[in-house]
Amino acid sequence: MEQTEENEAQKKVKEEPVFSSLLFQKYDLSSVDIKDPGLKRVISLKSAILPKSAGKFSQQRLARARVNIVERLMDHLMVPGHKGKKHLRTSKMASGRFYTTFKIVDEAFDMIAKDGKNPVQVLVDAIQNSAPREEVMTLLVAGQRLAKQVDTSPMRRLDLSLRWIAQGTFQLSFSGKKASRALYEVLTGAAANSDASFPVSKRIDTERQASSSR
Repeated sequence: MEQTEENEAQKKVKEEPVFSSLLFQKYDLSSVDIKDPGLKRVISLKSAILPKSAGKFSQQRLARARVNIVERLMDHLMVPGHKGKKHLRTSKMASGRFYTTFKIVDEAFDMIAKDGKNPVQVLVDAIQNSAPREEVMTLLVAGQRLAKQVDTSPMRRLDLSLRWIAQGTFQLSFSGKKASRALYEVLTGAAANSDASFPVSKRIDTERQASSSR
C-alpha cells in the first residue's frame, strides 16, 4: 500500500506543469551579453515571465536600474507623442496602456525571433549603439549662454536611448506602418548600427554637437 501511494505521488509530481522563467515563456535572458561596461549596471536582465513591476520601485531613488529592460521599453512606448518637453501629437491610444504596449513589443519580438535572433539581445545591442557617451550642456557665464561638452551618465544614456527608440517607432507608425512592424525596424536597424536608424542618427548628432563644443 505504501509503495503504491508513493508511486501515485511521484506520478502527480511529474504530471504537474513546469512553469518556465523565460520572458513571455519564449526568450532566455541568461544568454544576453552586454558588451558596454558603462551600461552593465543599469540594464536589468532579471528573469521574468511578464515584465511588470506595478510601480514597486517608483518611490526608490535610481531604483529604475532594477526594472527589467523590456518593461522600461514598454514604459517609454506609453508616451510616444512626446518629443523633448513638447507633446507633438496625441498618444491616447497607448498612453498608460500596458497591455497595448505589451502586444506591440510581443509582436515585434516574434518578428525578430523569426530571423533566428534573440529579441532581448537585439534590444540590448540597439540600446548600446544608440546610447550617447557625451552631450551638450548650456552654461550661463557673465550673462552669456555657452554650450559646454559633458559626459553622459550611464542612467541618462539608457533613458535617452529608450526615448529615441520610442520616438522612432512613433514616427514610422504615424506614417502608416503597424506599430509592431515599426518597432521591429527600429530595433533591427539600431542593433545593426545603421546610420539610417532614428536612434543611431540621434546619437551621432548629439555626440557631434558635443565634440564641437569642447
